Amino acid sequence: MLIEDRDRKLLGAIALYQRHRDRKSPLSRLKCAWGKLGHVLYSLLGACDISREARIDPGTRFPHPTGIVIHRDAVIGPDCLIMQQVTLGQLAQGGAPRIGRGVYLGAGARILGPVHVGDGARVGANAVVLADVPAGATVAGIPARVVRQR
Repeated sequence: MLIEDRDRKLLGAIALYQRHRDRKSPLSRLKCAWGKLGHVLYSLLGACDISREARIDPGTRFPHPTGIVIHRDAVIGPDCLIMQQVTLGQLAQGGAPRIGRGVYLGAGARILGPVHVGDGARVGANAVVLADVPAGATVAGIPARVVRQR
């Protein structure tokens, strides 16, 4: 199985679960269970921890889903590219990241807390983002700071 197929199937399983989790019909319960099973299977194959509750646009791509961790309250907009070992999580005070449209998250990036990454932003490899990132900006470093603004 190609890696691209695996990430599409993982996102498909999450979407199937989310579409049917609140419905009570027997067919919906079956589809919800099928979505859960697919999520578990493709999470194991990809060695990732992506919550079924996270709101992820179907246009999001994970070319190498290994090690990706996404918090249940995270929101990911359309056309994003998320590389391996990325974490979207919360800090002790709570809140999860919101990722805008067309964002690139480099390998090993950590986006933590209730931050917003603006549309078209780029987060460098191994950057630790603890504050909002403006639209079109490129951030890098620990903690991340703007290194380029388009």
